[in-house]
Amino acid sequence: MNISKIAIIGYSGSGKSTLAGICAQRYGLPVLYLDTLQFLPGWEIRDREEFRAKMAEFMKNDRWVIDGNYARFFYEERMAEADRIYFLNFNRFNCLSRALKRYFTYRGVARESMAEGCTEKFDWEFFTWILWKSRIPQQKQKFKRVLEQYPEKVTVIKNQKQLSKVIAEITR
Repeated sequence: MNISKIAIIGYSGSGKSTLAGICAQRYGLPVLYLDTLQFLPGWEIRDREEFRAKMAEFMKNDRWVIDGNYARFFYEERMAEADRIYFLNFNRFNCLSRALKRYFTYRGVARESMAEGCTEKFDWEFFTWILWKSRIPQQKQKFKRVLEQYPEKVTVIKNQKQLSKVIAEITR
């Protein structure tokens, strides 16, 4: 199967950005980490129209990897255009553990998958986002619709063992 467009969705802390980077490198695809569009230096929120314009420009590419959910920004188009969709559906406590590990690894550093000037942080807001706010019924419904609409191109990854297996298959 010729892979030219990959959408990676799922919960914060599940490994979306890591998988996106691996896919981009393996298949020679440009990658867009949506967090780099959402935030400006110092964790300021970017203007919606500017976000939309930058994303629309990126999606003109014939080939891409896009990491992130951001349902307000071409979500349906991304899912429809993608040749492959990876849904990282890790449980909340696993995501929390992974996010904490990431924080201690990158504390004070802006990762490649974050906007410039947004150093790694872990605060109460992010804690509650991982455990509860990102798992509201509406979000779960969006993921469920993707699974129902595109079963032939969705790979659901529920834990590290499955993620490691997918990464091994990609990098083979």
